[in-house]
Amino acid sequence: MSQKNVRAIKASDIDLKEKVVAIKRVAKVVKGGRRFSFSAIVVVGDGNGVAGYGLGKANEVTDAITKGIDDAKKNLVKVPVLNGTVPHEAIGKFGGGFVLVKPASQGTGVIAGGAMRAVFESAGVHNVLAKSKGSSNPHNVVKATFDALLNMRDAYTVAQQRGVELSKVFNG
Repeated sequence: MSQKNVRAIKASDIDLKEKVVAIKRVAKVVKGGRRFSFSAIVVVGDGNGVAGYGLGKANEVTDAITKGIDDAKKNLVKVPVLNGTVPHEAIGKFGGGFVLVKPASQGTGVIAGGAMRAVFESAGVHNVLAKSKGSSNPHNVVKATFDALLNMRDAYTVAQQRGVELSKVFNG
């Protein structure tokens, strides 16, 4: 786990914007019939390399979203963003969800499916090519996207981990 840049970030330090990825109505069958509640998956981020996701469950939609936002603020991580795109290609996996993330040139925009788009916009990635394979379940896609983003390292981080200067990373 030395390659992952999982560092806890305090939510109180930064201004976060939240995006609701999915809301589902779930039912519990009881003696008198069905009892409905809601689950919401939410992504929060500052649009500048910090993002997190959370799941909230409650009997009302607004309560579920609020709980999801609180959970997401507890799971904030730093994502490497270089010139509005990702540093290199990466594959993320979680459960049945597979995602392929590639850097894109300036002006390309976020070319990604629904759940992945919310993650990239929250993290501040403006130009990226991404493809979701396997499961289209929003929970798995969001977690696989975070897996891909956390496996990425920028040149500065690589130089720091190897204990060499930044110029040596590129020249060998």
